[in-house]
Amino acid sequence: MNSPAHKAEHKWERPFDALLGIASAAILLCMMLLTFVDVVARYLFNFPLRGGFEVTELMLLVLIFAGLPLVSHADEHVTMDFIDRMLPPRALRLLVRAAHAVCAAVMLFLAWQVWIKAGKIAGYGDTTDVLKILVGPFVYFMAAMILLTGLVHLYKIFLPGEARTSQATT
Repeated sequence: MNSPAHKAEHKWERPFDALLGIASAAILLCMMLLTFVDVVARYLFNFPLRGGFEVTELMLLVLIFAGLPLVSHADEHVTMDFIDRMLPPRALRLLVRAAHAVCAAVMLFLAWQVWIKAGKIAGYGDTTDVLKILVGPFVYFMAAMILLTGLVHLYKIFLPGEARTSQATT
């Protein structure tokens, strides 16, 4: 696990993880601040923030989809490992790779479909009701993050799967 090749692959992976992680943390902080200000304004001054709910919805969308590649890269999905204990290490590595292949195929298909939908939404010029924020760029962002998630799983097909194998044997 500490081979020079493994360390080299982490060199280029860390900036991507950091970028998405920092962006996710900043969005979560903004959501908390917006909610706090909205609640205080609503209950103390009887003056809710106009469009606060819409902005919160859009930030939640960005937060969820920005986190998807991070979760996939860190192998932090909820999994059932009852079969892992019964398989020899080689079979377990093949199972992990097969799971990544299925996830990659599904994510790449979804990215394609969401991209098509984003084009339609952008073409219609759909906006949010109150603030009239264009929805198309957010759907394109969703498609891009789903694509990135698919690429993460595609990349993981070719990794040794050491982390998952060592977790299963402990």
